[in-house]
Amino acid sequence: MGVAVAEVHAHDDHHDHHHKETFITKYIFSQDHKMIAKQYLITGLIMGIIGIGMSLLMRIQLAWPEQSFQVFSWFLGDKWAPDGIMNPSMYLALVTIHGTIMVFFVLTAGLSGTFSNLLIPLQIGARDMASGFLNMVSYWLFFLSSVIMVCSFFVESGPASAGWTVYPPLSALPQAISGSGTGMTLWLVSMTIFIASSLLGSLNYVVTVINLRTKGMSMTRLPLTIWAFFVTAIIGIISFPVLLSAGLLLLMDRSFGTSFFLSDIYISGEVLSYQGGSPVLYEHLFWFLGHPEVYIVLLPALGITSEVIATNSRKPIFGYRAMVASILAIAFLSTIVWGHHMFISGMNPFLGSVFTFTTLLIAIPSGVKAFNYITTLWKGNLQMNPGMLFSIGLVSTFITGGLTGIILGDSTLDINVHDTYFVVAHFHLVMGISALYGLFAGVYHWFPKMFGRMMNKNLGYVHFWVTAVGAYGVFFPMHFIGMVGLPRRYYTNSNFPYFDDLLDVQVIISVSAIVTAAVQLVFLYNFFHSMFYGKKATQNPWNSNTLEWTTPVEHMHGNWLGAIPHVHRWAYDYSKLNEDETDYVIPGQDFVPQIVPLQDNEEELNH
Repeated sequence: MGVAVAEVHAHDDHHDHHHKETFITKYIFSQDHKMIAKQYLITGLIMGIIGIGMSLLMRIQLAWPEQSFQVFSWFLGDKWAPDGIMNPSMYLALVTIHGTIMVFFVLTAGLSGTFSNLLIPLQIGARDMASGFLNMVSYWLFFLSSVIMVCSFFVESGPASAGWTVYPPLSALPQAISGSGTGMTLWLVSMTIFIASSLLGSLNYVVTVINLRTKGMSMTRLPLTIWAFFVTAIIGIISFPVLLSAGLLLLMDRSFGTSFFLSDIYISGEVLSYQGGSPVLYEHLFWFLGHPEVYIVLLPALGITSEVIATNSRKPIFGYRAMVASILAIAFLSTIVWGHHMFISGMNPFLGSVFTFTTLLIAIPSGVKAFNYITTLWKGNLQMNPGMLFSIGLVSTFITGGLTGIILGDSTLDINVHDTYFVVAHFHLVMGISALYGLFAGVYHWFPKMFGRMMNKNLGYVHFWVTAVGAYGVFFPMHFIGMVGLPRRYYTNSNFPYFDDLLDVQVIISVSAIVTAAVQLVFLYNFFHSMFYGKKATQNPWNSNTLEWTTPVEHMHGNWLGAIPHVHRWAYDYSKLNEDETDYVIPGQDFVPQIVPLQDNEEELNH
């Protein structure tokens, strides 16, 4: 007992020491994982506002082409929107920067950066990340890369405009178009810094999960959130350096006269001296990250959904080991399917059939996850709070988006709809909307842990229902205009009489997009208002089993006062209503936290 008291006192001293922090060390250059998670989240939300703003400008242009809009002049200036009519090259720049911001700066950082930082130490029973300093550096590199990406909008020649995949030769020749000038260089510099940030973060997450689990927290007792973050970090460590190499080689082609990706180029009748390179090599390098990136974005969202659905169904998650196996299978398969983005690049048909096979194989673990969510919900005592609704919404968009993935994964079918709006619809549903739903579910669920207050539930319901209807209103019709053959990235379709009948569909899509974007203001109001004026949260508002709800509501560096609790069971002991055995079940309580010791006869029933 004396030892325990001494430990508490020692930790209290540690606690007091951290309360003497200045504003700068506490809120800006913080090494506390909880504060860094908030920094990632708020930076990600700001970048999200910018990214969604760009998509609205694109949607207005597509629905009402050649018309003058004052909003274009306000945001793009007279150079890029003379008399309120958007310049075609600015449209391509919006496509490029919108895609980059949403994929990397909102979804990758908003999910992994926020929730890996917040939950890994709390759910495995650690005082903090393995390296608080590296964690701080990874956030500030992310912030710096975000600033550079946004600044590229203000250079004279305009931002990068070669599509978010920045394929050469367009991106490799500064003289090709204005968007291949300084803006393109800034894009490459920004992404290089972003990748450094991502790698530092990922290494930290992996080391923390392997080395800093509390006593009793075996790998098979980890919540599925931690499995998802852990595996996501491993995928990032494997695949991000490949994009880094592609970016550096592209920079060398642009600035130092090399020709890794260039060969036999003519501009305005002039023969350039580049020989021996291959733009298809860049495609291979880009998509070797690009496809795992889909799962770097999606796996954390699926992990969050597992936790939220189990907690709010008041049932053990169905098939825990199958869920872990499917996360590992998705991680492995995602690194060997990149070629399905390149079926029309002149690829050998036999190689195309190999990529078709591995791509269709990934439907199996994805299907396992979907069935397990549905089975967990089946006959559960469902608590329909906003976090739960967004999790169920994720299951819906994951299935609908995944079905079109089977079409695009088959080389013979893909050739017909490649580079049309069908592809845009598919990846926005499966990656964009599903991942955003996971992000929203995580925010609603762990907001009390982050800020000690509750978000307004009624505003959350408004946010969910308008977003759910609006998101399908945007992306469902896109499948049909894609099947008709409408190409993506064209700033107007009015030059082709064949597509005139599709303008009404574009108007429906754009109106849905404007309504969906507007309701995000409800979320932002709820988020920032609740941060200061929301109802005070109790220690465990959702009656959840995981370790983060055993920490005090008030934040402190080190997470727990005194000793770190030990773990005795898995994270999903819900529906335990055997009230006779009161030594481990509190009467009327249907859940057993991980820190409650097991009874002898319960050991074999636990899994």
